[in-house]
Amino acid sequence: MRYRLWITGLLSLLSVSAWSGGSVIDEVIWIVGDDAILRSEVEEERIRAQYEGQQIPGDPYCYIPEQMAIQKLFLHQADLDSVTVSESSVSHQVDMRLNYYISQIGSKEKMEEYFRKTTTEIREEMMTSVRNQMIIQQMQQKLTEHIKPSPAEVRRFYNSLPADSIPTIPAQVEVQILSFEPPVPIEETERIKAKLREFTERVTSGKADFSMLARLYSEDTESAKRGGELGFMGKGQLVPEFANIAFNLNDPKRVSRIVQTEYGYHIIQLIEKKGDRINCRHILLRPRVQAQDKINAINKLDSIRHNILDSTITFEQAVIRYSEDKNTAMNAGQMTNSQTGSSKFEYKDLPPEIAKQIYNMKEGEISQPFVMMDVQKNRDVCAIVKLTSKKDIHQANIIDDFQVIKNMLEQKLSAEFIHEWILKKQKDTYVQIDPDWRGCDWEYPGWIH
Repeated sequence: MRYRLWITGLLSLLSVSAWSGGSVIDEVIWIVGDDAILRSEVEEERIRAQYEGQQIPGDPYCYIPEQMAIQKLFLHQADLDSVTVSESSVSHQVDMRLNYYISQIGSKEKMEEYFRKTTTEIREEMMTSVRNQMIIQQMQQKLTEHIKPSPAEVRRFYNSLPADSIPTIPAQVEVQILSFEPPVPIEETERIKAKLREFTERVTSGKADFSMLARLYSEDTESAKRGGELGFMGKGQLVPEFANIAFNLNDPKRVSRIVQTEYGYHIIQLIEKKGDRINCRHILLRPRVQAQDKINAINKLDSIRHNILDSTITFEQAVIRYSEDKNTAMNAGQMTNSQTGSSKFEYKDLPPEIAKQIYNMKEGEISQPFVMMDVQKNRDVCAIVKLTSKKDIHQANIIDDFQVIKNMLEQKLSAEFIHEWILKKQKDTYVQIDPDWRGCDWEYPGWIH
């Protein structure tokens, strides 16, 4: 990739207070069109990169302001072309980042203390940065949307590649899965509900604080660190059963009724509502599955497997009849790679229990029943898998890996187009650089004309 775009991260928004200490007089060092680049902004980026261990190519006081200037070229063009992003999308991204950052630091209060700013101030700064990032991405996509190489162009590109430039494709597999959870005894479910009713009574009577109980007992380990707090979320970010109860809460002093979701059983306490978003706490408890119940589920799967091998039923029919995995049950059990959207997986992208099962299997074979962890639900499930296809590690070829080669060509053509676009935009844009900041070996030398 011949061009690079410096993306401003969270720390770059917030670290100026740590750097400035009130003792540095700020100054304008670049002007690009009608926009200024400040010395403090460059220093923020340098500190952020240093904090995160990122390598900056060359002199940071040359590289960083140039990347900021490139951003401003894209943003100016986006303004001319009326490229916008929805505020709800921006807000959603900001909420996700804030919630992640709170989880890393430990609490909202600790985050505010670290950055010496309120959550509201942090959020406002993040809104601007995230909005700009999303607009720039949209603008780049608009500029390169016409780049769609034909099959003939892809073949010519592949034939022109030196042998050492042809990528190596890791081993890939396609897998079907049939899985279900061992049944939970009624007694265990009642035990969980009784425990949650006890928590509710203790909070309502004033004998205990909800956040303290969440820290001690909630099995959602990430939110438990924050006293059960989930952070601001829209209704679509929560599972429907949870959202329907949470968004109907109005009194922060009350505790919801017990809510069952695919993750277990919850009680919820409202913290704050803000427009179409809500911040609440919850306590999650999951029923325990007994060893004998797992054995029974494995035996059931073993019978299903034998029926498939005896051709009494096909794997696909068995999935429709027995599988409880909603992500694959309606697709004949075919697993989908969440990173690529395709049905092909590298071994490292599969759950480790599945990768272990299929590693020595042949196409068309069905595994023995096994127990695996559903990471999302943090719960054991029993499964069998069928290896649909398997292709060993190989050098990319135009027949099997056409899409990979096409993506390479699209990236190359897009990078070249953006590079030329920046060179042209430089000539049409007013740029003024402080003399002390000019002695640089820039990627795009045409800033001074």
